Amino acid sequence: MRVLLSAPRLAGLAVALMAGAVQASEPSQLIDSINSYRSQAQRCGGQASLELPPLASDPRLVLPATGRVDLKGALAQSNYPMVSVQAITLNGPQDVQAAMKAVQESFCQVVLDPQFVDIGVSQQGRDWRIVLARPLLAGRLGDWQAEGQQLLAMINNARSQPRQCGAKSYAATTPLTWNATLAGAAESHTRAMANQNFLDHVDRDGRTPGDRAELAGYAGQVSGENIAAGQDTARKVVDGWLASPGHCANLMNPQYSELGAAYAVDPKSDAGIYWTAMFGTP
Repeated sequence: MRVLLSAPRLAGLAVALMAGAVQASEPSQLIDSINSYRSQAQRCGGQASLELPPLASDPRLVLPATGRVDLKGALAQSNYPMVSVQAITLNGPQDVQAAMKAVQESFCQVVLDPQFVDIGVSQQGRDWRIVLARPLLAGRLGDWQAEGQQLLAMINNARSQPRQCGAKSYAATTPLTWNATLAGAAESHTRAMANQNFLDHVDRDGRTPGDRAELAGYAGQVSGENIAAGQDTARKVVDGWLASPGHCANLMNPQYSELGAAYAVDPKSDAGIYWTAMFGTP
């Protein structure tokens, strides 16, 4: 009799442990869902968002899922050098799918805000807390041309290896060469984004990347442009682009042979730092 009674108890314990393991992984699953959502252009608040690089999971942003939390105080205590932060509190979603639906319906503008680069998610039962933040710029950057050349070297290293960009596979391809005219056009657009506080391929005068390259005197054809905001090193920028299917496809496109790139900083802007890479073909 004791044996018969102990077996169900052990089975029940195993089920409980398995449920706990599943529950423990749900915050990371929600981060994956949010990043997948950001990786495609979305309609939010009557406007179209850009395809955005993934948010980086940061354990310092994992705060209690329930109760009142002093965000600034909590992040200061965890030594997160916050510039801006926003928290989403959900009460009721029973699983990741329900939580993601609530995020899309009520908080799309928060998770699609390009200024945020880090994320932390916690869960307790049907309570969830999602914290998105942007830290102080920590990288010691060179001038825009030096950092543009860094981007070029990292992109060429990525192009030298076969790569999967979302659902599409790319073979290793030839390196890009630096083009000073494209670089000047990239710097001008990056400076405009920083000073005018926006992130878009179309500038405030309605000009596209091709328009800007032509005005700068580029004789070839510009077919691609990658932009980014918030990341404070070239390494983070390229890693974010490689993790984003559309940006990755631009980096690996064998039709491109030239590149110009730049960054610009404006402390008064939402994201603080902006990047542009322009891809061309003579």
